[in-house]
Amino acid sequence: MTSQHPDGYDYADETCLLRALDEAQRALIAAGIEFLVMGGLASAVWGRPRWTRDVDLFVRPEDAGEALAVLTEAGFETWVHDQHWLSKAKKHGVVVDIIFRSHNDILLDEEMLARGVTATFKGLTVRVLSPEDLVVMKAVAANEDTFRYWYDAIGVIGRADLDWDYLIARARPAGARRVLSVLLYAQSVDLLVSTRAIGLLAALVLEPARRGEDRPRELSAPAASW
Repeated sequence: MTSQHPDGYDYADETCLLRALDEAQRALIAAGIEFLVMGGLASAVWGRPRWTRDVDLFVRPEDAGEALAVLTEAGFETWVHDQHWLSKAKKHGVVVDIIFRSHNDILLDEEMLARGVTATFKGLTVRVLSPEDLVVMKAVAANEDTFRYWYDAIGVIGRADLDWDYLIARARPAGARRVLSVLLYAQSVDLLVSTRAIGLLAALVLEPARRGEDRPRELSAPAASW
């Protein structure tokens, strides 16, 4: 069940979403499948209060098939949406996304699991992504159609106590330029951002240019005079 919001986004009914989340979590935990809550629910835990239309669960690629089978057994309607990164399960009118590869090939690994945090969301105990991983994943996934991801990342930066060294370590392979741009924007709207983190990310981004790898090609003809 969803409700139409003035912004045009279909939000899930709260009771139905919480039931779907609870039942999906219980089934996966009982089966011994490790996962972390990501997406809009994690954004609401770490950053600005906001609602969502679905539940996003992050699993290892090797666990995706079993996770789908477990949810089928738990009474969810299930299907593979995209074999490269996403399966879906639906119950109580709410879709549960089983994500096993995020943008820029970000995968659930042992360090990410170890950094996950147990939190309470609307009375439910959930295991969510660390705020640092969430910032990186939101920053690299944001585009014209999902501009809210950018502001989700800003919300987390403004409210969570971030481990800047870990954030930089995660940003380096996933999208240092995109994360740097989010941090600069956050600083421009007067959020407290580590200038050291900005400097280190900027150094990572500019290092190829220092080696001459990013120099623009010479124009084949003289530039026009304007």
